[in-house]
Amino acid sequence: MPQLDTRQKLAILADAAKYDASCASSGSVKRNSRGGKGIGSTDAGMGICHAYAPDGRCISLLKILLTNSCIFDCHYCINRKSSNVRRARFTAEEVVQLTLAFYRRNYIEGLFLSSGIIGSSNYTMEQIVEVARSLREEHDFRGYIHLKTIPDADPELVHRAGLYADRVSINVELPTVGGLKRLAPEKSATQIEGAMAATKADILDTADAKKRYKSAPRFAPAGQSTQMIVGADAATDRDIVTRAAGLYGKFGLKRVYYSAFSPIPDASAVLPLKRPPLMREHRLYQSDWLMRFYDYSPQDVADAADETGMMPLDIDPKLAWALKFRGRFPVDVNRAPREMLLRVPGLGTRAVDRILTARRWRRLALADVGRLTVGLAKVRPFLIASDWRPVALADKLDVKSLVAPKAEQMELFG
Repeated sequence: MPQLDTRQKLAILADAAKYDASCASSGSVKRNSRGGKGIGSTDAGMGICHAYAPDGRCISLLKILLTNSCIFDCHYCINRKSSNVRRARFTAEEVVQLTLAFYRRNYIEGLFLSSGIIGSSNYTMEQIVEVARSLREEHDFRGYIHLKTIPDADPELVHRAGLYADRVSINVELPTVGGLKRLAPEKSATQIEGAMAATKADILDTADAKKRYKSAPRFAPAGQSTQMIVGADAATDRDIVTRAAGLYGKFGLKRVYYSAFSPIPDASAVLPLKRPPLMREHRLYQSDWLMRFYDYSPQDVADAADETGMMPLDIDPKLAWALKFRGRFPVDVNRAPREMLLRVPGLGTRAVDRILTARRWRRLALADVGRLTVGLAKVRPFLIASDWRPVALADKLDVKSLVAPKAEQMELFG
């Protein structure tokens, strides 16, 4: 087989990394090289990899695999041992030089590095850590680094990864233990959760040490995240939401990412023949948002699902919950507590905070609410204002037809 050059390797390994969704980031420690020392910078609260910063800038990172060769044979993975794909492998030094070259050309502001398993989990983890160590210690790189760690690697190697990286992640892969055993029999749910628990302990320990000792090292200041594949097994949306809530609670994760299963070449017979609707992935992200920012319990979100355990695809889960529990509405915009205002379809967290501030000074009419949110049509059946009470709308049996988004044919050359 002919030797691949760096550009050819990059084409293969960047494409192989596209299936990993857990590369957006926020909450990293602030570093910069404005004093003439080091290279790169990262600002706290900024997003990485096709995310948008508060000032509107799009920030990206170099997202690659160290190698797409793997000793595992997970059915859903295009890089599995039995897959007929073109293989490539970077050395640690090649990844370091690529990262620095891309940064100097202003293409990226950080690195997301994952890998297939080559040789052994420990050997692969050593190579990943070496990339981060070289960037930080030899080149004083101060940009963002996200490392995908390997759950069955030596805990000391995973700990070292967290000392160099802004964020670490360990994929749980599938929502259920049964699904993992069936589709990735070489992986262990117990090992994965054990590694996540150890990472959580390291994050808490170093954060506590940093409060007492200024010189204490930081450990993954942007926290840890994980990813679940949606649609490769029989798990319902209710199963997935419940699993995600458990991961947030047990391991203090910053994010759970959802990746819609995509059929792969030479697929195993145990896999579905077609991918799930992308809207399903979108609804799961919305459900996740309700738990993280809207004070919905996991059971509340699960209640928005239908009798089969799936979220409706034509309306968002917040509206689905409100339609299912119409007895809780309408709520009085001038008197309702924050937690009930957050349940009103069409009201976001920012709009609710503005309402709470404004109503301290005057009673709010429907027009006032309209100035604070863009979703007034969706709000009206669920809200009481000083000049508005949805008597006819509240009694209407088919409220969904009034508030659900209308299907629209988009123009090809709009």
